[in-house]
Amino acid sequence: MKKFALIIISFFVVIACQNKPQSNLNDMIAQKKIIAKQIDSLNKQLILLDKSIAKLDTTQSLQLVTTISLKPTIFKHFIAIQGFVGTDKNSIIKPEVSGTIKAVLVKESQHVNKGDALIKLDDTLIKDNIAEVKTQLALAVTTFNRQARLWEQKIGSEMQYLQAKANKESLDNKLATLKTQLSKSTITAPFSGTIDAIIPNIGELVSPVSPVIRLVNLDDVYVEADVSENYIGKIKKGDEAKVYFESLDKTFETKIAQVADFIDPNNRSFKVKIFINNQDQSLKPNLIATIKINDFTVNSAITLPSSIVQEDQKGNNFVYTLQQENKAYKVVKTLVVKGLSYNDYTYIQSGLTLNASVIEKGARGIKDGQIVSVLNQ
Repeated sequence: MKKFALIIISFFVVIACQNKPQSNLNDMIAQKKIIAKQIDSLNKQLILLDKSIAKLDTTQSLQLVTTISLKPTIFKHFIAIQGFVGTDKNSIIKPEVSGTIKAVLVKESQHVNKGDALIKLDDTLIKDNIAEVKTQLALAVTTFNRQARLWEQKIGSEMQYLQAKANKESLDNKLATLKTQLSKSTITAPFSGTIDAIIPNIGELVSPVSPVIRLVNLDDVYVEADVSENYIGKIKKGDEAKVYFESLDKTFETKIAQVADFIDPNNRSFKVKIFINNQDQSLKPNLIATIKINDFTVNSAITLPSSIVQEDQKGNNFVYTLQQENKAYKVVKTLVVKGLSYNDYTYIQSGLTLNASVIEKGARGIKDGQIVSVLNQ
């Protein structure tokens, strides 16, 4: 620096003496060139000094990063599929006998118990037939009893006795059939539930193929879904499942109740069924659900935020870790083998140990070998 100051002083001395007779323009130009070369040399020396100072100065501004402390955790991966609500107690009720509707004994949305009467068919004809058969049966019974007494006394022929017996038994059977038909003229609830729809009106003729009432019980429902055959060995009965209904914003945590053994050749999938308690009756048949099924679990895993697991030009996955050298922290590019990812976290199969310090924030703006400042150390 002293040399630089002497050169500057010499320059001003020259300027000051420029009016002297012995100085001339050529001398001044030559002197200027000499001073310019010396200034350029000094500038280069200043640049080299700045670089050396930067290497040795521990107070220089370093890029800030944060690190993650690794600890074993449970990693669970879920697959998401779409399913639909169903129930085994969702029935279209049909009459067992033909007839004209005489009375509808319930209303829609009404709760009924098993065995309650729902619809009454016109049973006038059946009752008339029953009355007629009863009259015929009374005569047949009298005739049979008389023939039986005569036969015991060896009076009359066996044929007369057998004919009387057959006539009585035939009428007994006919009466029993008519009584059964009479009982079927009243349509009853096969199970407890709610009347969802009443289809015909009073006075309409119905038959055993005619639907008359939809009866639904929603206390216990299930969600059924088709799962790709790719998961046939990964999903089993008892696996954890989460069922989410977007329209209701409700989630149920449950387990898989049934896994089918048959693969549908049309869509290459198998069915899974999950039972759900529906005491508040909010779940309706055919309601869409999103099912998340746990297909992979590691009880003691190293996981990292997926955003910090990078890939180089060779296709290798890596993260940046820290290596302490004296009082400095050096960035080290560490190759890893990653597994499945779920909820923005990635399972690290190999490449890291629990004592590694993995760079989280700032990992995208650094490079291997760089010295950084650690914010959370």
